[in-house]
Amino acid sequence: MKCLLCGQTIKIVLTFSSLLLLRIDDSYLCSDCDFTFERIREEHCPNCMKIGLSTKCQDCQFWCKEGVEVSHRAIFTYNQAMKDFFSRYKFDGDFLLRKVFASVLSEELKKYKEYQFVVIPLSPERLLDRGFNQVEGLVQATGFACLDLLDKREERASSSKNRSERLGTELPFFIKSGVTIPKKILLIDDIYTTGTTINRVKKLLEEAGAEDVKTFSLVR
Repeated sequence: MKCLLCGQTIKIVLTFSSLLLLRIDDSYLCSDCDFTFERIREEHCPNCMKIGLSTKCQDCQFWCKEGVEVSHRAIFTYNQAMKDFFSRYKFDGDFLLRKVFASVLSEELKKYKEYQFVVIPLSPERLLDRGFNQVEGLVQATGFACLDLLDKREERASSSKNRSERLGTELPFFIKSGVTIPKKILLIDDIYTTGTTINRVKKLLEEAGAEDVKTFSLVR
């Protein structure tokens, strides 16, 4: 098997348990590429996992005043390797790269067995242009399914907005008509920056009847 990022052949290490179970874990990253991604360590905001802090960050204090108690988890920091990954996956449209983090993402999502998974949607125009929802692709690569509860009106991409513009943007998301809102929801996005998108959608779902909405992203 070859690394999906660099094309280098991946060496498969057989363990006693894998031989016993007749199963070899899928790996889509070579050790060199895997080393370039930085996991979030112990020192971070307890609410949103912003690194370099040990108390509630400024953004989480803002959301608390807005009536949203942030309960967010993420795996990786947004370093240069991750920027390069999303450039290829999200903007160049390399859909095969959805599998890169399937193994580590699957292990994290297994912790939310009681929750229904809902991903942040793209607008119909953006979905048509890109060809796929990058968040849904990441989740589906793990084998988990997502509920189709949300839709989005077209607007300027959040990646092109500064911090104040993100915080002041009118919510373009809405709940589809006729859907049933689960009691427990894990709301999933690809990248958490100020939390504007995911925390406002969290509040939307809570106001619609969800009793416990936690949020999750691959990257913080």
